[in-house]
Amino acid sequence: MSVTDDRTVPADAQAKGPDPVPLRRNRDYLMLWSGAGLTLLGSRATSVAYPLLLIWSTGSAAAGAVAGFAAQLPQLLVQLPAGALVDRWNRRRTMLVCSAGCALSTTSVVVAVAAGEIHLAHLAAASFAEGSLMVCYRLAERACVRHVVPAAQLTAALSGNEARGRAAGLLGQPLGSAAFAAARWSPFLLGAVAHLLSLLAVLFVKAPCSAQAAGARRRLGPEIAEGLRWLWRRRFLRRITLLISGSNVIFQALALLPAFVLYEDGLSPATVGVIAAISGAGGAIGALGGGWGMRRIGLVGLVRGALVAWALLVPALALTRSPLLLGALLAGMSLVGGAVNVAGGVHQVRTTPDALQGRVNSALQLAGSGANALGALAGGVLLDSLGAGRTAVLLGAAMGALALVAVASALTRLLATEEATEEATEEASIEEHVQEGERTS
Repeated sequence: MSVTDDRTVPADAQAKGPDPVPLRRNRDYLMLWSGAGLTLLGSRATSVAYPLLLIWSTGSAAAGAVAGFAAQLPQLLVQLPAGALVDRWNRRRTMLVCSAGCALSTTSVVVAVAAGEIHLAHLAAASFAEGSLMVCYRLAERACVRHVVPAAQLTAALSGNEARGRAAGLLGQPLGSAAFAAARWSPFLLGAVAHLLSLLAVLFVKAPCSAQAAGARRRLGPEIAEGLRWLWRRRFLRRITLLISGSNVIFQALALLPAFVLYEDGLSPATVGVIAAISGAGGAIGALGGGWGMRRIGLVGLVRGALVAWALLVPALALTRSPLLLGALLAGMSLVGGAVNVAGGVHQVRTTPDALQGRVNSALQLAGSGANALGALAGGVLLDSLGAGRTAVLLGAAMGALALVAVASALTRLLATEEATEEATEEASIEEHVQEGERTS
């Protein structure tokens, strides 16, 4: 695991007092954690409600697909510019504006549905707006974490954040669908209330979470390119990103497999929710154990071990059609994935300069979200042409190839080289400051 680069950690996080305040008593962290959890919950509830509303109102699955596509489009179009803007702006203020914007967007849908004015263009625009604002919110919140917790507690904080995100996904979609069954406007009201409560929580965060100091700014394109160049020069982080992005393609291809098996066996679609709940619980447990995995195994060991475990678990899906066993296998994959996400997140936050946090994280998120679309498309084609069993075997072989690449790659050497380079750069910077002080004195 990498050594914290003091040049990229805020001064308050570098202070190592004898008794740091526990996270459970750190008001800024608790408010930041709660605010992000609420806005994620609201977003998950509305994301399932948009397509449901259009399908039930128009009878057209294509209309529902348009809303779902509009919600996912910001992941591809907004990520990189959002990262640059988050690095320009005050991050706390960005979260407040995003929460207010999401509340306004979902409230407009509540009013329209209650009035019986349901139009595809409005719903697609509202879905796109909420998705875009959520991209900015998540990037700002991730960059803000290390401004509110000491460096020694960063791993625990990001573990809690990962578990929070998985819990929001686990609860948000069932809440949204249940609310829709009660009244078609109610999931959007739920989302609006969640975003407003998130706004109130962030208002209580006292840390400014500011990015770079105001000054001359370049055009957005060069600023985005600066973040991409920084990431490209980090061979270790680049290699890890490519490996995890490849696994994301495979997991998205697997996403339809449980539903396909249940359909073939004539079981209730509600059983998909049971499988998702079991899988989500595994992910939350893995996230909470991410800190332990980092201390015991390290980032390189976690990534290699995860890919090997996934290579064994994915083809095992071909051996059963039991919903409980399918859920257990997916839970095992999610458990490992949660720990890897925590370890990777800690490494990225610790090693990325504060002024580049938004841009680097947005590039990493783009790699993952871009893979989602490819994987989902490939999964549908494979299931239709090969069936569930052969698809699981084929995807397991692909995961095995990734595991072999990870084991054969010199990841440990790349990480050591990266850390040595960072240390040399830090020493040169300190020496330059010392010499500058001697000249001015």
